[in-house]
Amino acid sequence: MCIAVPAKICSINGTNAEIEYCGIKKNIDITLLPDAKKGDYVIVHAGFAIQIIDKDEAAITLDELKDHV
Repeated sequence: MCIAVPAKICSINGTNAEIEYCGIKKNIDITLLPDAKKGDYVIVHAGFAIQIIDKDEAAITLDELKDHV
């Protein structure tokens, strides 16, 4: 099963970005979000950033995930 999770963009190299969520760092594709920049929070699904979200919204979701993982 795949779920979408919020993550913070740590760095960008072309259409790839290193993101961090819950202490985990991964490389993802940001082709679908050409305006994404370092420091943005994005929703990640199946290795792709699919939406830029507010930092507060990301924090709420990440707190919920920590309570259930």
